[in-house]
Amino acid sequence: MKSAQYETTLILTPEKSDSEVSKLIKGYVKFLKSHQAKIIHEESWGLRNLAYPIRKKTTGYYYIVEYVAPTELIKDLELNLKRDEAVLRFLTVKLDKYAIDYNERKRKGLIGREKIKDADAEPSEKKPVKEVQNTEE
Repeated sequence: MKSAQYETTLILTPEKSDSEVSKLIKGYVKFLKSHQAKIIHEESWGLRNLAYPIRKKTTGYYYIVEYVAPTELIKDLELNLKRDEAVLRFLTVKLDKYAIDYNERKRKGLIGREKIKDADAEPSEKKPVKEVQNTEE
C-alpha cells in the first residue's frame, strides 16, 4: 500500500457552534485514523473572514490537518467532505519533501511570525551605537 503526506484545509460554515465544529473535526480525524492514517499536526485558525462570499456566507471556521495516509484514502475523504453540507470548501494537497521540511520548521518556530519575534529579541551583531555626549558650552 502506497502512502504519502497530505495537508487538508477545511472551511466550515459559521452557522455551527464551536462544539458542533469541534465534533465535526473530531469525526474527520477519527475517519482518518480508522483508515490507517497517522496525524502529524492539527491546527485551528478559528472563525475568519472569507476572501469572497461562499453560499452567501462571509466568514468560516478554518481548520488544517496534516497527516500520512494511504493514497486511496484521499478519494474517500474528499467524497465525504463533498457530501457534508457544513463544509464550505476544502483543499487537500500532497506535500513534497520541501513542504514537509517547511511545515516542520514552522512548527518548531524556526520560520514565520515566531522567528520574527525571536529576531527582534536577540541582540544584533552590529556594532553598538555610541552614545553621543551632549557637549553644550
